[in-house]
Amino acid sequence: MYTTRFLDLPPFAQAAGTVRLPGSKSISNRVLLLAGLSAGTTEVHDLLDSDDTQVMLAALEQLGCRLERSGSVLRITGLGGRLAVHEAQLFLGNAGTAMRPLTAALALLAATQGGDFALSGVPRMHERPIGDLVDALRQLGCAVDCTGTPGYPPLRLRGQAGGTLHTAQPIRVRGDVSSQFLTALLLALPLVAADGEIVVEVEGELISKPYVEITLNLLARFGIAVRREGWQRFVIPAGSAYRSPGRVHVEGDASSASYFVALGAIAAVDAPVRIEGVGTDSIQGDIRFIEAAQAMGAEVTGGPGFLEVRRGAWPLKAITLDCNHIPDAAMTLAVMALYACGSTLLTNIASWRVKETDRIAAMAAELRKLGAGVLEGADFIEVTPPAALTPAAIHTYDDHRVAMCFSLAAFAGVPVRILDPKCVAKTFPDYFEALFDLVRTPVEAVPVITVDGPTASGKGTLASAVAKALGYHFLDSGAVYRATALTAMRIGVAPDDEASLARIAATLPLHFLGGDAHLGDENVADALRAENVGAMASKVSAWPAVREALRQLQLSFRRIPGLVADGRDMGTVIFPSATLKVFLTASAATRAERRYKQLISKGIPANISTLRAELEARDERDRNRSVAPLKPAEDALLLDNSELTVEASMEQVLEAWEQRRPFG
Repeated sequence: MYTTRFLDLPPFAQAAGTVRLPGSKSISNRVLLLAGLSAGTTEVHDLLDSDDTQVMLAALEQLGCRLERSGSVLRITGLGGRLAVHEAQLFLGNAGTAMRPLTAALALLAATQGGDFALSGVPRMHERPIGDLVDALRQLGCAVDCTGTPGYPPLRLRGQAGGTLHTAQPIRVRGDVSSQFLTALLLALPLVAADGEIVVEVEGELISKPYVEITLNLLARFGIAVRREGWQRFVIPAGSAYRSPGRVHVEGDASSASYFVALGAIAAVDAPVRIEGVGTDSIQGDIRFIEAAQAMGAEVTGGPGFLEVRRGAWPLKAITLDCNHIPDAAMTLAVMALYACGSTLLTNIASWRVKETDRIAAMAAELRKLGAGVLEGADFIEVTPPAALTPAAIHTYDDHRVAMCFSLAAFAGVPVRILDPKCVAKTFPDYFEALFDLVRTPVEAVPVITVDGPTASGKGTLASAVAKALGYHFLDSGAVYRATALTAMRIGVAPDDEASLARIAATLPLHFLGGDAHLGDENVADALRAENVGAMASKVSAWPAVREALRQLQLSFRRIPGLVADGRDMGTVIFPSATLKVFLTASAATRAERRYKQLISKGIPANISTLRAELEARDERDRNRSVAPLKPAEDALLLDNSELTVEASMEQVLEAWEQRRPFG
């Protein structure tokens, strides 16, 4: 997962390949709660690992459920409808799928078995309405207090053992703000339906009906056959009791599938985008997003557990659509509208305003940054694409879906910056990695920063720090030559066997993790620092065939989203078109002192004067060598880091980088 302050996406061109979706958030948190309320043990397979599920798991563990993990399987031993803990303070982040149903379940259990529970979340959760659910629970006789703003979390739920509830009359709940209020009641009421049926009646139009369908489907799997009379009346049978099905598989998230369906519609020109984990047999309402994508021109095929999407009509077709049935996935349509001919109108989306952020306002603001024409209202948004998109830094509002939607704007020929990319952890922590595995872009569009300089100037440390700050790939060019030397030494290739050395260089399985060099699965960072390896690398680097093979290897590190490369000729020979070139000019005296401290800390005797003389001699050789002499590129930023810390040097490089970006 990218944890950087921002993530710059270069202009993307095409897409193809296969993505495996994480588990559905809606299914995951419902299954977790149902398993936690049931008697016995439930094996949950392919559970979503995200912020929302983590807060639900933490809450269940606090309440006394036993959790056992084995690979991708989670075993939950539930409470059997009986409280094991009667007092708890539960922090539920910004997870509506945890806050609403836990509120209902704990309110009912506290009212009948006794308890005192405090539920809170992040500041945005305390802005998300829950008053309609609170009103319904109070109808039943539950003691529910809003301890902050009336109608909003945080909440306190209290009751005395032996209490009774008013279940003889229908419980009424509004359905036009969020379907999660109804879902919460349906998940909780079987706990108190032992002596008679319980009726829930919905006031107003029920929105997001497909999410209620998910709830009913899962209730049935746990032994509760709710009778639905249209969308206004739901009956929980008398004698209801949760029974674990033993084993539950969580299908892939259909809302997350929407980004890859859109990706295929926009960019799968030569080969399809294949989506695995969710298919045409999905129980999730958002699977109907494929109908909207097809209406805009996508070619979609699929079957049980998979979808395949290609670009069909281009440009895409503008549509007018009532999105009540796909409220979360509909956000993706707003970005697809950037590629459509005409204006796209999405209606019946009032629920967007009470999600992780006010999504209508958020989508309108960020689409306008890109140059789109946007009209918005209480329950609609209309998007008209511009003649050409403007590069923009997208504010994500701590909303995972905003971040994922706007990643698709990078196909419009301009770079896009996603602020706070880690917000995708709510449902899809590895979203950007999955996206980058599928997209293709011309190599010259991938940004490069080079950091060159003489021996011991700190270029590797600085380049690694800059790469980490930007979320870019890292290339230590010196390690490339040393890794070739190390491999040759291990298999007995002589230093004068140019052809064999070139073959090693051409197939070197080198990559970098956390700044360390790896050959295949082996971390060779320490091995590369050995004196004999350095001596061998000096001989290896003299051969033209080896240098050419390693040049090609170094060029291959230029991958999405970007690259930071350090060495002696990165900005002059390997990446002469780099967006930013930095050349370090730390003095020989400073470099000798740094090297001296490094050696002494390892118990290696050293002399500063000798080290300085050796560095100055090395500088002279590097400056005067016939191939790729050490010198700054004409357009390089000269950075004297003699008196600067790594952090201060990095800030100067990042400031120079910002000046070269188009985001303002």
